[in-house]
Amino acid sequence: MKVTVDASVCIGAGMCALTAPAVFDQDEDDGTVVLLDGTPPPGLHAAVRQAGRLCPSGAITVLDTGDPGDR
Repeated sequence: MKVTVDASVCIGAGMCALTAPAVFDQDEDDGTVVLLDGTPPPGLHAAVRQAGRLCPSGAITVLDTGDPGDR
């Protein structure tokens, strides 16, 4: 799994940081998404996918790389 974020479209809703706090955080100044781990371990993949689905601005992109843990 490969995760990327586009902070320029982030609206600071914070769903990502609430859903997968080991992978996402929010900038202290403007609340936009901060990616902590662009290649999260398999145990976090479900939460990362959920965070991507919940993002109202579409700032999170989750790419399954074909590794067994991506499913």
